[in-house]
Amino acid sequence: MTGPGNPTPSGGAGLPRGRVRLRVLGRRSAAQPPAPATPGSTRIRVAGLRVERAGRPVLDGVDLAVRAGEVHALVGPNGAGKSTLLAAASGDLPATAGTVEVDGRPLGGWSAVELAMRRAVLTQRHTLSFPFAVVDVVRMGRAPWTGRPEQAHDDAIVAESMRRCDVIRFAARPFPTLSGGEQARAALARALAQRAGVLLLDEPTAALDLHHQELVMRIARDRAEAGDAVVVVLHDLALAGAYADRMTLLAAGRVRATGAPATVLTAPLLSEVYRHDIEVVPHPRTRLPLVVPRRRGPAHRTAVPEE
Repeated sequence: MTGPGNPTPSGGAGLPRGRVRLRVLGRRSAAQPPAPATPGSTRIRVAGLRVERAGRPVLDGVDLAVRAGEVHALVGPNGAGKSTLLAAASGDLPATAGTVEVDGRPLGGWSAVELAMRRAVLTQRHTLSFPFAVVDVVRMGRAPWTGRPEQAHDDAIVAESMRRCDVIRFAARPFPTLSGGEQARAALARALAQRAGVLLLDEPTAALDLHHQELVMRIARDRAEAGDAVVVVLHDLALAGAYADRMTLLAAGRVRATGAPATVLTAPLLSEVYRHDIEVVPHPRTRLPLVVPRRRGPAHRTAVPEE
């Protein structure tokens, strides 16, 4: 999707001059841009989804509705199928059975450009074959809008996305020289710069410190409040409970529960799914759910004699 070319116009806020010109393959002249979404409308609908790998079902009979104006968290233990579901919903992974629709149309009914106008994807791994500067990586998110009137806003959108993700000070640095957490935030800035109405985020907080975890989830919350549909794969159940409108709990490739956090985050259900005794208690001030594994305290530990 990208390649070298003439410099792009310098962005505002002191950003380095872009060093790559972005190209998107597809029928650009016939691409149909998305219409504004109605709050609460279904942007992505998954029905009866089955995905197999090496002949083994990874997902089976999965339904999912992703709505405009909501943060929808996908949670569950390792191997539950969360990332597979996200990849199938984005069109990056073929389904063995079932359907995936974006804005009421099957995935195959959109061109690559049209699909990129509607959904942005943040994967777990952030690797590049070439040492592009961070600003150029973020600018790649504007590729679907090349040659359209929206391209006039590229520089402002790139700068805003970088500031929002706290990577503006890394603008000129080669992407591979960043730490894992810095790369994750730069990759998120690229997804935000795409300005798609659906954000699909696979473990965006995994490599981040506490401050940046909250920053990323606040961004997700803000995008939902602005009308976007946001799907986020999370392992931190308390973080999911604090920011999500809806949650889907997966286990062994099937949906175990879907609904508001209060209906999904229950001690009996989580204890069963995670195979560990779990307590769910409200925070004393905010009343948000705190999900705590039962642990033995110091009083139960065997004392080690001093030498």
